[in-house]
Amino acid sequence: MRVFPKFVMAIFILVSCNSKKEYTEHMPPATEQEAIKSTLVAMWDAIEKGDVERYATFVHPDFTQFGELDTILKIGKEMEVQGVADWVNNSSNIHTEMEEPKITVRGNVAWITYYWKDHGTTDGVPFSSRGKSTRIFVKENGKWLCIHGHYTLL
Repeated sequence: MRVFPKFVMAIFILVSCNSKKEYTEHMPPATEQEAIKSTLVAMWDAIEKGDVERYATFVHPDFTQFGELDTILKIGKEMEVQGVADWVNNSSNIHTEMEEPKITVRGNVAWITYYWKDHGTTDGVPFSSRGKSTRIFVKENGKWLCIHGHYTLL
């Protein structure tokens, strides 16, 4: 077995420690992860309260979506906000809950994966569903905006 000279070992330890320090300094703070979760919960709160204008403030202009039953990719903030407005206008007692969220932040891009369950009434008919989702957010002007949603019913 070959023994490393002491100075080589010292350089290895120094580089290892510096690499670890650099990695941890660039990891996203928990506050950014919490901001993503809070943004999504605020989006749902706006829907529950029928506040489509507030909901729209969380949606990026380049928003895209694969909905639970969509056969095509929906493109654009207008399409998303109009779809939510139509749903909210025909629904009541909407409530959504999040389970097992996993949030990843990489600079000004973040994504959250989670399970959801919701319930309410649409067109006088009660509904409830469960599913899984991925939402992608981008941070612009200090605010996290949802730029993509992908939802799958379970």
